[in-house]
Amino acid sequence: MRVVLAGTGSAVGKTTISTGIMRALSKEMKVQPFKVGPDYIDPTYHYLATGVPSRNLDSFFMSDDQIREAFCRGLEISNAKAGIIEGVRGLYEGISPISDVGSTSSIALALNSPVVLIMNTRSLVKSAAAIILGFEKLDPRVKIEGVILNFIKNRRHYLKTKKAIESLTDVKVLGGIPRKKELTVKQRHLGLIPAVENKKIIEYIDRWAKVVEENIDIDMLKEIMKDAGKIPSSRESLWVKENKKRVKIGLAYDKAFTFYYQENIEALEDNNAKIIKFSPCEDEMIPDVDGIYIGGGYPEIFSKELERNISMRKSIKKFHMDGRPIYAECGGLMYLMKALDSAKMCGIYPHIAKMTKNVQGLSYVIAKVENNNIISSKGEIIKGHEFHYSKIKITGNPKFAFRIMRGRGIVNSKDGLISNNTLANYMHIHVASYPKFAANFTRAALECG
Repeated sequence: MRVVLAGTGSAVGKTTISTGIMRALSKEMKVQPFKVGPDYIDPTYHYLATGVPSRNLDSFFMSDDQIREAFCRGLEISNAKAGIIEGVRGLYEGISPISDVGSTSSIALALNSPVVLIMNTRSLVKSAAAIILGFEKLDPRVKIEGVILNFIKNRRHYLKTKKAIESLTDVKVLGGIPRKKELTVKQRHLGLIPAVENKKIIEYIDRWAKVVEENIDIDMLKEIMKDAGKIPSSRESLWVKENKKRVKIGLAYDKAFTFYYQENIEALEDNNAKIIKFSPCEDEMIPDVDGIYIGGGYPEIFSKELERNISMRKSIKKFHMDGRPIYAECGGLMYLMKALDSAKMCGIYPHIAKMTKNVQGLSYVIAKVENNNIISSKGEIIKGHEFHYSKIKITGNPKFAFRIMRGRGIVNSKDGLISNNTLANYMHIHVASYPKFAANFTRAALECG
């Protein structure tokens, strides 16, 4: 059983409705959630709705075979009966105006999955049918089996729009969600506020599930999911498994650092890593580990708490000075700087991170390795993504690991600051896009220990 919940565009209520559906179905079966695209935040809502870690599917990072592997592997690990995939932006939006790469539709095609569209129907009735017809005609290979109408004004509006769609198209209307202020979620510059920061979010999710149960034909949705058909049998491994010696990797994880792909952690574990979480905000120092992984997040929101934890910052810098490996992405990069705005950070790099009002990097990234480092070797190509409202004020002539061929990086199309055995970049990496990531990092942790 599977379905792709796709939007006709952005801001149509995909996350609210998708999470509500996940929560509602989780009451009767195990649900494995997925998110299309490079997104760390929506999956935190999925996890609270289902109790199962959400996984990302992305045709820029993954081949079709890897998409199928990531999907099937997720269901196998969680022993889930149903896979629910929340799309990104509009169904067909990708990295170019005409290709499928990076789009929700590419995931639906790779998985031979039915699609249910979510549509903002403000001021629409007959035109809603025209939109459906356009989505169907653009790529007939994509199986659009239903539509959910969002932002319905009242019962009369719903019935008129439903009649228009079902009379003029072959698509069934599964229901209509009324306009309610309580269904909105607070946002900040990178999107929704991560669920880990909102202690009342489970109340919101239960409310979304109730609205879904009251306004959407769940039985019809389950029938669509059951009739999905077979997934092509070809599958491709997401990562390289090489290391057999036990290694301990410290994972910075708290309210300031939450941006990690589930598969990245599992790839490290599959390379014999024991993952030990620690909090840069609250713990006195790093645990006894062989390597440190600091992901992205919102260090700018919690910069004063990070600054006050002097002992933690000193222990991380000592780890670096001892030549032990540290890998950091985006928020982790900023944390390793001399300062983040006016707040003191770890001081591994002598540069200052500055927050800005406007986005500085929002792109899929292609990078060529120019200098050997703890995760990659000169000449290799790595795909990733960047999304940040900060920039690094570079001083001197630092050493960079990557030349950015697509995207922006830190400065002058360079990314990946190297110092000793520490590597820090704006680029986020999914292990499927560079399958040797975990094997190389765990090997560096063993060799530098």
